[in-house]
Amino acid sequence: MIELTLYTRPGCHLCEAMAAALAVGPWAGQVRVTEVEVGWSGPLAERHGSHLPVLTLGEREICHAFLDEAALARALAE
Repeated sequence: MIELTLYTRPGCHLCEAMAAALAVGPWAGQVRVTEVEVGWSGPLAERHGSHLPVLTLGEREICHAFLDEAALARALAE
């Protein structure tokens, strides 16, 4: 199982849409997604604040704002 991290913020419709897409795509059985709430201040907010949601594999950013299925497929193949 490949571990992905989805950085989100409560009430973010883009975050909700990306989480939903990750749950039903062809990769659903291959990945486990951990959601991390960024909040409005602190290091995570400074790093990801204006680009949410952000999907990462380890420290590597796969995509932000919208799910990039091609980028996710490439990351999972590596």
